[in-house]
Amino acid sequence: MERIVNLHIEKLPEGFYLATSESVQGLVAQGRTIAETIEIARDVAKKLIEAQGNDISEFISFSDSFDYPLVVGL
Repeated sequence: MERIVNLHIEKLPEGFYLATSESVQGLVAQGRTIAETIEIARDVAKKLIEAQGNDISEFISFSDSFDYPLVVGL
């Protein structure tokens, strides 16, 4: 079952990206690219949710349609 976890991603002065989340306590992930950061954050979120015994019903579930912020470099 898939659920949505909102991430806050910021670019650090060193050039890396940092992801945190208000919906998963303790989630911190860092990567060289946004894609790498999201991939690491996905793994960390899954492990934290399992370890903390969070009820997955508190997270938003996917439906047949949803909004996705597409980032396009110009």
